[in-house]
Amino acid sequence: MVAVEKFQKYPTTPEVVEELKRMTNIGFPILAMSLMGYLKNMVLVICMGKIGSLELAGGALAIGFTNITGYSVLSGLAMGMEPICSQAFGSKNFFLAFLTLQRTVVILLLSSIPIALFWFNLQPLMLIIHQNPDITRIASLYCRFAIPDLLANSVLHPLRIFLRSQGTTWPLMWSNFLAIILHIPITIFFTFTLSLGIKGLAISTFLTNFITLFFLLVYALSSMLNKVNDDQCSNLETPFLLPQPLQPLSSTRKEWMVLIRLCVQSCLGVCLEWWWYEFMTILAGYLPKPRIALATSAIVIQTTSFMYTLPTALSASVSTRVGNELGAGQPQKARLATLVAVGLALVSSLMGLMLTTIGRGPWGRIFTEDSEVLELTMAVLPIIGACEVANCPQTTSCGILRGSARPGTGVGINLYSFYMVGAPVAIILAFVWKLGFVGLCYGLLAAQIACAVLILTVVCKTDWNRESLKAKDLVTATKTTTSNTTLKNTTTCDDALAHADPTIKCDEEGGDVTIFVTEN
Repeated sequence: MVAVEKFQKYPTTPEVVEELKRMTNIGFPILAMSLMGYLKNMVLVICMGKIGSLELAGGALAIGFTNITGYSVLSGLAMGMEPICSQAFGSKNFFLAFLTLQRTVVILLLSSIPIALFWFNLQPLMLIIHQNPDITRIASLYCRFAIPDLLANSVLHPLRIFLRSQGTTWPLMWSNFLAIILHIPITIFFTFTLSLGIKGLAISTFLTNFITLFFLLVYALSSMLNKVNDDQCSNLETPFLLPQPLQPLSSTRKEWMVLIRLCVQSCLGVCLEWWWYEFMTILAGYLPKPRIALATSAIVIQTTSFMYTLPTALSASVSTRVGNELGAGQPQKARLATLVAVGLALVSSLMGLMLTTIGRGPWGRIFTEDSEVLELTMAVLPIIGACEVANCPQTTSCGILRGSARPGTGVGINLYSFYMVGAPVAIILAFVWKLGFVGLCYGLLAAQIACAVLILTVVCKTDWNRESLKAKDLVTATKTTTSNTTLKNTTTCDDALAHADPTIKCDEEGGDVTIFVTEN
């Protein structure tokens, strides 16, 4: 049993500083990766514009379509493994973490099949709904040549989460950095040197992701082999090298159902928010002067994507910290990580509000010199900054819910906030009260405020002792065991226990070690 501890009302300064160090060590590389990903997308859009206006329009349609139907789905599904992996690493159940990685890759690969079919048949589907044939042709070309990227992301997303769940984020950053350096010449070569145009952009994108995956696999395998050569036990070598026992069919089915449930809930949570931005873009097309509204919408989406990099890093780092501490049976440390992360989120959100208010003019001119578009952009950017005040704590709190294996709660909050609060407010203000695109932004603000209030309320009312007990149930309920499994090894009892889960009992008989795995 996990001891129920009485929390201090306020954490001490040394505890906060130590937690800040741990969170920074995990979060800074993730922040750097998010910024590199943002720059990668900027390069993609710039190259589309260099090819031609038709390619820019078709490429923009393709990017939106692939984000909605593919990348958001794979990213969301992969997040389902995060609570299991982070809590498994916290409880030293390394085999469970690696087993979850394998199963998540299988889930993503299977999910990629219908997505690939959808992408391959984009052109006839778009023509059915009377989209421009020339733009549709360009978008269809991009989607067809981007299909291999589904394979890369099906392995890359789970591997990143697997490494991040054990606090290994610096190799992720360096692998991404090296791949981005190669991305620019690869893009120029395929797009302009070989004159492949939009097809070259799709090819260069998935090649870059495969290069990132290659670097990560090299790191994982080399790290594992180095540990083995040094006769050390690590979180990589155990699942990679030890022979895996067979599991009862009922146990396997239960483990799969737990993982699939978390994956589906995480996917819905991610997609509901992503899709709302596309919903806003669609509504902008029905406003008076749709060209100005859509151009401003594109700038707003680029702005929110840029500002989203910091909340993403905070969300990922607090998810890892909360999961690790709950898995280790340390609810008071999980609570401390939550307090520190929410505090950081509040500070960073105020910085975002300041930047979008003070720097709205120069930021808008980066994207356009059109006076009407610039005027509307400068009018809505302070509203977007206010959205960030709510968005940063909300996104960070989503990480807290993931780390404590509660993504289903986030799904309900996102559904209510964005579609039962934000969407009606946006439609009424934009079309009934004739506020236009400004009204759509106020709808986004209403959604973000509702979401932040609800999710912070859930986090504040969390019973961390109870979550710690639930974490123990999660990692032991999905623990691979075999009844009366006996492992023989010529080592001491203490050495064997150093590699074992706390639920494993050890009896020493004349130098040999007999380890009995018991089910809790």
